[in-house]
Formats: sequence, C-alpha cells, structure tokens
Amino acid sequence: MKWYLLWVLSLWSVALIDLSRSEDVFEELIAEEIFPSYLDEEAVSPGANSLMVPLTLIPGAVSKGAVCLDGTPPGYHFHRGFGSGANSWVIHLEGGGWCNTIRSCVFRKTTRRGSSKFMEKQLNFTGILSNKPEENPGFYNWNRVRVRYCDGASFAGEGYDEANQLYFRGQRIWSAAMEELMSKGMRNANQALLSGCSAGGLASILHCDEFKGLFPGTTKAKCLSDAGLFLDATNVAGGHTLRDMFEGVVTLQGVQKNLPSSCTSQKDPTLCFFPQNLVSNIKTPMFLLNAAYDAWQVDQSLIPSIADPHGLWHDCKVDRLRCNTSQIKFFQDFRNQMLSAVEVFSQSNQNGLFINSCFAHCQSELQPTWYENDSPRVGNKAVAVAITDWFFDRTAVKAIDCPYPCDKTCHDLVLK
Repeated sequence: MKWYLLWVLSLWSVALIDLSRSEDVFEELIAEEIFPSYLDEEAVSPGANSLMVPLTLIPGAVSKGAVCLDGTPPGYHFHRGFGSGANSWVIHLEGGGWCNTIRSCVFRKTTRRGSSKFMEKQLNFTGILSNKPEENPGFYNWNRVRVRYCDGASFAGEGYDEANQLYFRGQRIWSAAMEELMSKGMRNANQALLSGCSAGGLASILHCDEFKGLFPGTTKAKCLSDAGLFLDATNVAGGHTLRDMFEGVVTLQGVQKNLPSSCTSQKDPTLCFFPQNLVSNIKTPMFLLNAAYDAWQVDQSLIPSIADPHGLWHDCKVDRLRCNTSQIKFFQDFRNQMLSAVEVFSQSNQNGLFINSCFAHCQSELQPTWYENDSPRVGNKAVAVAITDWFFDRTAVKAIDCPYPCDKTCHDLVLK
C-alpha cells in the first residue's frame, strides 16, 4: 500500500522568513532543505515498542575545533550490538541539506542542523538502524550509530567566519566522530558499513575511502549512499540550480581542500562535490541506493519554484498523471542522466546498485521503504535484501528498474 506525505514549504517556513522578499532568499532556503521531510524524526510517531536512543555529545571535540556551525559540540546516537553482531558496525551519517551563504548558515545555526543545543535528546532507530530481525535482517544486532549533521557541508568543510562566528568544521566533526567510535570498540570491528542519507549520502561517498582506511585489511568495510547521487542537472528553465548552490557551499565552507585531488586536479572544485564525478574513482566497495526520479531533486533542483514562476509544472509535480508528454520526457531524461552517471561505477564487481523508478528520497531510514511486506522492490527484491546480499557477497546486485510508470511497489512522495 502506498503512503504519502505532503511537503508544504510555505506553511513550514512562514514563521522563518518571507519567501516573497527576494530570489536569493529562496535559493538559500533550497540550500537548507528546511521544508518538511518524511525523514524528520518528528514526522514519525514512535510506537510503544520503538527503540529510542539517547544523544551523546563527543567529549573533547570542542578543544579540537570539531564543532557545529555555532561552536557547540557535535553528537551521535549509539546502540550496542549483541551476539554475532557484537563486533560489526553500521555508521549512518545524518542528512539535511546544506547552507551556501552567510545568511543561510547564520539561520541554520539556530536549528538542530547547525547546533547541538537544538538536537533531539533521543531518536527512534528504524530501518537500517532497527534492532529487530524482522525489520532489519542483515544488521539488527550490529553496533548501530547515527552521527548528527550540524555543519551544512556534508561533513566536509574547513574554515571560520569570524564576523558571524560561523564554524565550518565538517571535516573535523567527521574525524572526531570516527576517533570517538574507534575508542568505543569500532577499532575491533570485523565488519563495518558506512551509510548516509541525502546530504549524509553524499558524505558517505566523500568519506568512503577514509572510512576503509581506519581498519586493517582483514576488516570487511563497505559504504552505502542512500539518495546521495545528486546530479549536475539542468532545471526546467535551463539553469543549474544545484551547481549554483553547491558552488556557494564549496567556496564559503572551504570544502575544496577536502575534495579528492584526483578530481580537483582536473575539474572545478564545485564539480568535484557532485557524486557523478567521484564514484568511479572510489576504491572501497560501495552501494548506491537511489530513486531514479529523486523527489528532492525533482522538487528543489529540477523544478524549483524560481524556475517555474508561472506554475506550468505545478500540476505535474503534484500528480504525475497530469504530466504531458514533454514533461514525462524531461523526467526520463533525468533518469537517463543518472544511469549514465553510474555506468562506469556499475562495471566493478565490488559495487552495487538499486535504482528504482520511484519519486522518493531516502529509502533506508524508515521501515516502510527499508523492509516490510509492501516495501519497494526491484526484481522482487526489497531494498534491505538487496543491500544485505551485496554486503555479504551472496550475489552481485545491479538492480535497475524499468522506466516510470512500470514500478507498482513505489512509496512515492507527493509534493504540493
């Protein structure tokens, strides 16, 4: 059964900022991804048997300069593994957009995406973080960690804006978090998976080889990027919404110094923040989980309101059955661009793919899209089963769906 959630940007942001003020303000809101997300913890009502895991602030992080945008210490949520999973680890990097201007970063540091002062004191662990075998067959008894995201540059920035007291310390947060978890027992891991969703999915790509390098060669270490395959695509007005925004993130937050030199020696640093220019050169085994018509990219990168001032795409965004032939072709062209971006990546036997033809965003964190009777499938294989089969080398997984509208198992998002 399909489930839906309305993203109502205007209602969410009305108390924050007047969207009618200027186009640059709207672009900042895009960067922050502050619209309601079905991944947000408050959007999920914990059940009576939910696993609620407390927040831990990283001790000593502040003295290392590993701080959130506002200078507060970063944090994580950690649930110990047990039994056969006692020495296996899942590290999940939280997502939540980016900030690309001083103004948007100043705003962001007043939220949980920029300050640990505003983070939830406990989070519900579901999907890939669940501790129930019927919900998470591959990783339920592993050590499971969710690293909170409070830097606004996919754990990759390095800099400081003194005038506005903004700390761009994503790379240091990553390092401090890994050091902390190694001290908690991860150094003894025989198996480890770095995962992430959205901006966290991009971070898992950026840090994948670093993660593998933490362990001896005998440790099976792999990476999973969920909804992190952001494309340098053209929007409906012919512009490059995401490229323009990523340029601000990379420049403002000093990200370029932490990007792979194999890419920056050949391309502009902004282009090296796009996974399509990175994934083929990652040495560590990686799995890309992505909706072919990623709902966030459709709404915020391909068809942002600023690129559709007359609302010609509104009906199509709300209901794909109301899209005309040329609009459907636009979506299919985006899917083709995604498949082209992973063509070389997919040729490696060590890598895995699950690209379903859904209008979704992040499918590993919540139970309905991770592993339930009606969860999304490609070739009759659910997301959790595909990733588990790949991690344990049971079979090669290169699951690519047929084009929309063939997939009847999607849990699509409806945008308003």
